[in-house]
Amino acid sequence: MPDVVVSTAELGRRTVRRSDFVSCNQAFIDCRTPGSDRKENYAMIGPGVSQAAGQHVNLRLPHGYNIGAAAMPHGITNNLHLHYTAEVFVCTEGEYLLRWGADGTEGELTLKAGDIASIPTWIFRGFTNTGPDDGWMFTVLGHDHTGGIIWGPSVLREAEGHGLYLTADNQLIDTVAGDEIPPGTDLTEPMTQEYIDRLRHYSVDEMKRRVAAGDELVWSERPFLDSTLPGGGVRLSCVIGYGMTEDLHQEPRVFNPHGHNVAWLRAEPGQGVSLHRQHETQTLIVKDGQWEITLNRTDPVSVRLGPRDMLSVPQDAWRTLRNVGDERGDLMVVNSGDGRVRLEWDEEVSKAAADAGLGIDHNGYVAPYALLPRSARRW
Repeated sequence: MPDVVVSTAELGRRTVRRSDFVSCNQAFIDCRTPGSDRKENYAMIGPGVSQAAGQHVNLRLPHGYNIGAAAMPHGITNNLHLHYTAEVFVCTEGEYLLRWGADGTEGELTLKAGDIASIPTWIFRGFTNTGPDDGWMFTVLGHDHTGGIIWGPSVLREAEGHGLYLTADNQLIDTVAGDEIPPGTDLTEPMTQEYIDRLRHYSVDEMKRRVAAGDELVWSERPFLDSTLPGGGVRLSCVIGYGMTEDLHQEPRVFNPHGHNVAWLRAEPGQGVSLHRQHETQTLIVKDGQWEITLNRTDPVSVRLGPRDMLSVPQDAWRTLRNVGDERGDLMVVNSGDGRVRLEWDEEVSKAAADAGLGIDHNGYVAPYALLPRSARRW
């Protein structure tokens, strides 16, 4: 495939720093509900499921998924709703109480910093900040077009008392602010009990299996071809989908299709991932530490990222990742698609790996170079 060369301007456009995030406090129909009226909603990549026409979106390029965030003070709640596509919660700061079920009493789990939870589609879910005011929850939604959300019946009824209505095409009407309901407009009605009774139920144990707790992550020490080479050395924990692992023995915490995969990369100072590229879209989000991302095989351009900064890496662009801080760093990786991500390594990396006795087999996994067939050996 031809090289994709990223310009300095394009790198800047695809870099979304924490300071670039713009909150919207009227993104959803519960924005005036007491206990939910102090939420900050963010849309960094794609519009997500925001119901506000004025929602700021940092990067609208289609990625095959949407990335946003929710920040709210202690005690503030994101009310019960359900999604048509996958919703993944990534808690990077603080503590949140997750609850689910049509009335929110089917089960509860606490999410802490470093935890990732995959919430099943077609069940009602909500969460409350039970930690400090600076709690932070990233969200990853499956596919470019999510279809919007369905609010819990009680949420819609209470919103009406505050002059808020939702049209059938997911647009918010604020009569207190002067909006009028156009004649003939179909408004969203609360879900009837008939449909509520058809929703699947999840026990606490079933939901726990969809949570990758930060202190229980399973790491591969050698996930990539370059793991033992200078410039490599990161560890990888697959959370949702197999993603980009080249470790034959590594399995993800959550298997079912999401339209994207999610993993953690962990590196000590100086460690990283050597020059490679992939066909899938990719977003890198820093949890801890300082990371330098360099794009292009020729005419390289670089950016340094700190906590909560993110970078959208173009498809087929060559890239290296490096922890340039003084302490261990964690980086979240989101790739598009439900299949495995097959990395293409730069020839110099592949040759160095071959000299070290390693290669990639026909199934895309690291294997002894001497045991590979001639079709997989070039040196």
